[in-house]
Amino acid sequence: MSSNADIHSLTGAYALHALDEDERAVFDIHLRACRPCHDEVAGFTATAVKLAAATAVTAPSAMKHHVLSRLSTARQVTPLHLQPPANSALRRRLSRLALVACLIGACALGSGIVWQHHRADAAAAAARQTVHQSDQLAAVLAAYDAVSHRASLQNAAQATVVVSRSRDQAVLIAADVPPPPPGKVYQLWYGIGESMRPAGLMDTRKMAQAVMLAGSANTAFAVGVTVEPAGGSVHPTSAPLALLALTA
Repeated sequence: MSSNADIHSLTGAYALHALDEDERAVFDIHLRACRPCHDEVAGFTATAVKLAAATAVTAPSAMKHHVLSRLSTARQVTPLHLQPPANSALRRRLSRLALVACLIGACALGSGIVWQHHRADAAAAAARQTVHQSDQLAAVLAAYDAVSHRASLQNAAQATVVVSRSRDQAVLIAADVPPPPPGKVYQLWYGIGESMRPAGLMDTRKMAQAVMLAGSANTAFAVGVTVEPAGGSVHPTSAPLALLALTA
């Protein structure tokens, strides 16, 4: 980070957890005082969550055949040689817009494929439920009072809890999570008083995911993650892999 102007261009990297620890610490301080960057990070994070929650579908075999058949007949466009903008601020602004465009384009492409291949009533209902869940996640992440808390789980796994007191909800975002032992799941808990209350299960098939915690976040002082038998437990049966405090 070479200047104060450069720091405003790191919103996308911050939202995607691509900064090193020193850069993230500096940006955390900057984020508390810069409303535009706060809003931009919220937007990037919400879009990333929607992409992560999107259901993958297999392209039809006819599409591959059509693409391969066009390779020998489609004329290549002559490359354009454009001069890069001289103004560094403009370059940063274009970079941010390009990132937004890529994210929006990916969402639009995914939505089109899902629409074409999920026309059955049951599949359409499932797709609507996925969109609803994604919208809920995005609303928490974009809330004006959203506050994040980070912790390591195990090995290289990282967890971030984002809590919004105005919405009374919390979201856990996890990355690089290894599969649990056979017959086990990762379970989330709210720490309330001297007890732990079940708050949902993580998807054992995903290394990266965002999970809306079940129940009220305003009565909790922490969020815990444990390894439990398949299906989850009423009370924790193992020591927490992480305990993230929800207070400043």
